[in-house]
Amino acid sequence: MLTYQTWKQPSVEFEVDPVYKGALDVLKWTYDHYGDEVVYACSFGIEGIVLIDLISKVKPQATIVFLDTGVHFKETYEIIEKVKKTYPALTIHMKKPQLTLKEQAEAYGDKLWETKPNQCCQIRKLDPLKETLSKGHAWISGLRREQSPTRQHVEFINRDDKFQSVKICPLIHWTWKEIWRYVHKHNLSYNPLHDQGYPSIGCFHCTTPAIDVNDLRSGRWKGKGKTECGLH
Repeated sequence: MLTYQTWKQPSVEFEVDPVYKGALDVLKWTYDHYGDEVVYACSFGIEGIVLIDLISKVKPQATIVFLDTGVHFKETYEIIEKVKKTYPALTIHMKKPQLTLKEQAEAYGDKLWETKPNQCCQIRKLDPLKETLSKGHAWISGLRREQSPTRQHVEFINRDDKFQSVKICPLIHWTWKEIWRYVHKHNLSYNPLHDQGYPSIGCFHCTTPAIDVNDLRSGRWKGKGKTECGLH
């Protein structure tokens, strides 16, 4: 089995097929190599809905981790409940930070997401994922190269130095249109905020409708000089 300590780029080529663009082959390879030790860290945005459906075809009993910051939109929690009913064999773990919102406010001040958004993301997202991956897990992400310039060099399988893990990205070649085409073709439920101008959905304090039609993440951390939470 591949581990972070013995990492090398796998000598396997995935065919970028016209239907799934390599995603199913990557997922099959991933679960063949990691089995129950791979987790999917899902935000339950539209890419997440597609990946969950693809994963269910390969590993119906897969484990999904949701980084439950405590400040997500109610619509996000509602879509999670729908997914649980649609894919009852999946294990969905709601991973919470060590600090409650009240404890965070007492330690670092109220509304940390406004004063120090990077620190807030560290406490409520990065640290919980690091704790999850400290058990030696590889993890799956819904990154796509089209999403932003910082993601254009993502490969199917990536060494993740930040979490000392291996990050698998099955959707790297998918376009925004192809994501939506898949959702509509398979009649998948999704977060209704996507229909209200939110192509990328995170915590409600730090997410607004996109302000640039050419930048799917332009509604994240508006005015904070920040485009990523730090997971990638």
